[in-house]
Amino acid sequence: MPATHAATDDLAPLAGHAVAVFVAHLRDERGLSPHTVEAYRRDVTQFLAFAGRAGVADPAAVEPLLLRRFLALQRTRGLAASSIARKGAALRTLFRFLARRGLVAEDPAAGLGVPRGPRKLPVVLKARQVDRLLAGPRPVDPVGLRDRAVLELLYATGIRVGELCGLHLGDVDLAADTVRVLGKGARQRVVPFGEPARAALLDYLAGGRSPMLPEREAEAPADREALFFNRRRKPMTPRDVRGMLERYRVAAGAPAGTSPHTLRHSFATHLLEGGADLRAVQELLGHVALTTTQTYTHVSNERLRRVYEQAHPRA
Repeated sequence: MPATHAATDDLAPLAGHAVAVFVAHLRDERGLSPHTVEAYRRDVTQFLAFAGRAGVADPAAVEPLLLRRFLALQRTRGLAASSIARKGAALRTLFRFLARRGLVAEDPAAGLGVPRGPRKLPVVLKARQVDRLLAGPRPVDPVGLRDRAVLELLYATGIRVGELCGLHLGDVDLAADTVRVLGKGARQRVVPFGEPARAALLDYLAGGRSPMLPEREAEAPADREALFFNRRRKPMTPRDVRGMLERYRVAAGAPAGTSPHTLRHSFATHLLEGGADLRAVQELLGHVALTTTQTYTHVSNERLRRVYEQAHPRA
């Protein structure tokens, strides 16, 4: 089996045990999302399968040179620098955890360095592009009311599409104009929204949500608590939202690749360009590390540079 598709069952017993307790730690103690846990599992399993083929069946016998050889092999295979960096981060997390649990005597990944490629700046819509996109839904039927509320809320709050799809009716406080969001790592935060989002939500709740509720109450009582539903009367999924946004993107002439996350990027960048404090934007976005939020200051700086070069006679 190729290393990139290594399965945990193919590992030596000690390596398989290490992966199992590591995955349980990520899932149950750190509360990471299933997608993130699976990415970590896949990366560390790939390395331990590589180590097994090199005759190292026990994670406690892994040496720094073996880790560097593994990452170097990924480079020769043409893997992107960002993907190699992710694998390196997964391995550092794994061996730090194993060292704390006493499953390895020393952490061989403590000094592991990985190449960092040029950081891609997020795509951000101009304010007028956002206006055209948000003006797309026609609030004349339940679907149009829902779509307008979804797009207004995404841009007004900067929440992730998964967070939006996880919203329940009780998470929206129209008295305070806030929404309670369950973010990454099961961390809750409360995010405010403005008048356009409030108006769109009120219209949707008054005339759009009830016709989209599941028809039989007894079948899925929990589903009825969702804020947004698809045409099949099921809670909206991220895929539903992406497909919906793509239709309006085309009609609005927004750039290809515009996604719910583009609205999140635009939310953060427009706040910073309007003078918002970086720490406040970090809280609104639900970022654990300020360095993640600082990406948006780079976006603003890039825009300033373009304006300068276009406008200054000696640029």
